[in-house]
Amino acid sequence: MSFPSYLNNRRQLLALGWLVFLLVVATLADWLPLPYAPGASDLTHLAEPPFAGLADPQHWLGTDPQGHDLLAGLIFGARTTLVVSVPAALLAIGVGVLLGSAAGFWGDTNLRIPLGYLLGISCLLLVGLFSGFHLWPAPTLAWPLTLLGFAVTILFVTKYGWFLRRVTIALPVDRLVMSVIALLESIPRLILVLVVASVQESSVFTLLIVLSLTYWTGPARLIRAEVMRIRVLPYIEAVRASGLTNLSILAYHVLPNASRSVRTAFPLSIAALIGLETTLSFLGIGLPTETASWGRLMATARLDPTAWWLIAEPGLLLLCTMLALRQLALSTDHPSK
Repeated sequence: MSFPSYLNNRRQLLALGWLVFLLVVATLADWLPLPYAPGASDLTHLAEPPFAGLADPQHWLGTDPQGHDLLAGLIFGARTTLVVSVPAALLAIGVGVLLGSAAGFWGDTNLRIPLGYLLGISCLLLVGLFSGFHLWPAPTLAWPLTLLGFAVTILFVTKYGWFLRRVTIALPVDRLVMSVIALLESIPRLILVLVVASVQESSVFTLLIVLSLTYWTGPARLIRAEVMRIRVLPYIEAVRASGLTNLSILAYHVLPNASRSVRTAFPLSIAALIGLETTLSFLGIGLPTETASWGRLMATARLDPTAWWLIAEPGLLLLCTMLALRQLALSTDHPSK
């Protein structure tokens, strides 16, 4: 094994070890023998630096200006970070793979849908939009109008289905997906997340959904480019000539070969979403006030600018986590032989 490969393997092991350690600590946060809960205040030790009382240590990593123990805050903040960022990255990757692969494989002319199905889906989405955003003229008529809309749509498609199934139209999947991506990416992601998160109720689930629906565009671009490259390869033409459906070709022959870019993007997506979640927590948006987070710990430094440990400790954890995820992405992109 060469010296660069040895160093690369050591970095991979260090990165993986740090991430596993973080995962174990965050998972066992409720059962760890912590002297203080993350929200408990110790008014006799306000803004205490780390290891201040070595003879009788009560707060190993110090406290914030409100007397909250930093060790407990860091551990429970790690759990919040993982609970938000990992599911959000999975959901964003899933949406990106679904839309990006459809756009890259079918393009603008290859996906033809019966007119009846398209009208039925459009009507159902319109009724769902009116019901979800309470756009009906009177609140008392919401449920009756919703049920009436569903019934009319089903009856119309059933009665005229023999004709609507014969008429097909080409659905411009690529143009639609790329237009949505261009619209979302025309707004800076941080501003978009700030606006959406500030008008929604603060909760972990809401923040997870907001982060996912604003971050799927990057994975979608990656998978679209890979699918467009793979779909014109000779072996895909041979598989198509064997009589397999387009959906089978996409699921069993295109996506498995295009998944390498997704595996590389997944750790980087987690790192980016951790940064977004920390920024939102620092600004006091997205998470309930009682939820511990690294960003909220750093925000307490505004109460006492001389308390350097309020920035250094969560900042160090954040830096180590992002570097470990970056190293994991590099090892996925360039696996050691």
